[in-house]
Amino acid sequence: MHRQMCWLSKFGNDGEKVLHLQAGPNQPWRPYTAFPQFAVPDYQIPGGSKGWATYQKLLKAGWTLVHSARANEFGSSSYAESTIQNQ
Repeated sequence: MHRQMCWLSKFGNDGEKVLHLQAGPNQPWRPYTAFPQFAVPDYQIPGGSKGWATYQKLLKAGWTLVHSARANEFGSSSYAESTIQNQ
C-alpha cells in the first residue's frame, strides 16, 4: 500500500511547512486537509505545526514519512498543481 507523508512549504521552499499526503502511486502531494478521511483536528498550540496530530495518527497506522527533497524530486509538478488548486 502506497501511503506517504511529507512536510512541504505552502509556497515553494519558503514559509511554514504543512503536512502533505500522497495516498497512491503517481498521485499529487496534497495538504492533509484535502483528506478528511485521514485528517484529525490540529492541536490548539500557538505556533504549532499544521498537521502534527494527523502525522502522529498516520505514522502509527503505517504511513511512511518522505524527506521533502525526495518529494520535490519525484513530484514537484504534481505538488505545484495541488498547491494552486487548494488556494
